[in-house]
Amino acid sequence: MTGRGIDQVLPHPSDPRLHEQYVDSALEYVALAENANGTIPRPAGFSYIWGDALNELERFEPDARIINLETSITTNEDYELKGINYRMHPANTPCLAEARIDCCVLANNHVLDWGSRGLIETLNTLQAAGLKTAGAGPNLREALRPAIHQIGPFRLLIFAAATEDSGVPPHWAATATRPGVVFLPNLSAERASSFALLVRAFKRSGDIVLLSIHWGGNWGYEIPPEQRDFARRLIDLGAADVIHGHSSHHPKAIEVYKQKLILYGCGDFLNDYEGISGYEEYRSNLVLMYFVTLDAAAAKVCTVAMVPFQMKRFRLVRAAPDADWLKEILNRKAGETGTEVIAGPENTLLVHAA
Repeated sequence: MTGRGIDQVLPHPSDPRLHEQYVDSALEYVALAENANGTIPRPAGFSYIWGDALNELERFEPDARIINLETSITTNEDYELKGINYRMHPANTPCLAEARIDCCVLANNHVLDWGSRGLIETLNTLQAAGLKTAGAGPNLREALRPAIHQIGPFRLLIFAAATEDSGVPPHWAATATRPGVVFLPNLSAERASSFALLVRAFKRSGDIVLLSIHWGGNWGYEIPPEQRDFARRLIDLGAADVIHGHSSHHPKAIEVYKQKLILYGCGDFLNDYEGISGYEEYRSNLVLMYFVTLDAAAAKVCTVAMVPFQMKRFRLVRAAPDADWLKEILNRKAGETGTEVIAGPENTLLVHAA
């Protein structure tokens, strides 16, 4: 979430005016963070926000770097009156290049905060920066089209979608004539079957499929049965090898099902919530970076390594002492998922697939 407060500390901040009930300037979120942990440099360099995460990216050297980008990238002023509006100035897009992001998933509840024009500018800005996108487009056909990332002889297909219970209003759904996101009105068996048909239309033999899905509420560790059933059905239908779930502001349980990976809630990674009170028991300032290793030939997960960080002064700082607490949180539903998280080397967390 590189908009709002974070956008304000980058080299080219947007107009800070907000249209929230209690906060009228994005600079107030900067002040809250500084009151909590100290002065934030302004302007901060484009690499500043990533902090220690850049070292971990160099250490793991992933073949694909995928994020859910939960902001509009625009100078458009036609905001939608929805309570909270995120945007980043297009001139701050180089912050994504600093982490060498490959794909930005856009099916979420903030990408249209500044209207259809804001979405189109977001798409054009990311394309001009050489970044692939998934889950949103100028029309439904383009929104449904997966991002395709080549990894050696293999193709990684990245599909994305969002549900209403994550805060996405139905009128944000892309249509044949209207820009928008891939919208799932429900997670029924019929919806899973139709999504599997979409995947088959693009999938070739040997392809790996990742579905990035914005679903559920912001708080709580429960895994709704409809999410579990939907994810497992897609795997049973051969339509997903990795489910990348997000919307919760904190990490949730993991499941390895038939040697495929389901991340029910990755939690936030970058945001401007530092210093905001409420929901302290979830410790949402603790975040995880997920490194998934796949046997590409067999399209099965081998390991999941998670590196803990803390958001401090709008910058990711390695949070090694908190690894045990996060392990306990991720294992709260291990009895339901059958997947346990264990301590790994150098204060990482690990899942070994059976």
